[in-house]
Amino acid sequence: MKEKTIVQFVAFETTLDSAAFFTQWEQYKQSMDRDWNATLQQHTLKNGRFKYVSQHRCSSGDFQFVFKKERRSPKFPEVEVRKKLAGGYSILQRECASEMKQDESKILVFIVDPTTDLDSFRHFSVHGKLNIYEAYYENCQFTYILEFFVKDEYAFDVLQQLKILTSFSEAGVYKELHV
Repeated sequence: MKEKTIVQFVAFETTLDSAAFFTQWEQYKQSMDRDWNATLQQHTLKNGRFKYVSQHRCSSGDFQFVFKKERRSPKFPEVEVRKKLAGGYSILQRECASEMKQDESKILVFIVDPTTDLDSFRHFSVHGKLNIYEAYYENCQFTYILEFFVKDEYAFDVLQQLKILTSFSEAGVYKELHV
């Protein structure tokens, strides 16, 4: 029997830019005592803040994600990095399994409502590809996480149309960091 792939989503919010944040993220990643396949992406918020979302992939039988209590780094004592575990998700639909292209953006949509009509999102993905993740555990923060891959030139318009046509907890345009 083939084991399911579990994708662990972790969000970080901070004022650190990508280069400074990456140093702390690498330490965080190494503290997990695993070398999982991980992707890191960045979303620019208002007021000079950034949101980073990491996706860690592993098989369901190898899934042991543990948070360790870290001490604050003396190099960044004035910078706060808030970390929020979204949970482990199984892949419900995968149209894009490769890395993003240089001229692409990713729109992540976080949905809480379990009665959400996913077909409306499937029909909406005419400008790109769509991956859908479904909560694997009962205590996940979201029911679904959608991942739209679109050309940079369409990203803002697609996000605005999503906000008008559907309801969700949060969404944003993310750029994958090649670190």
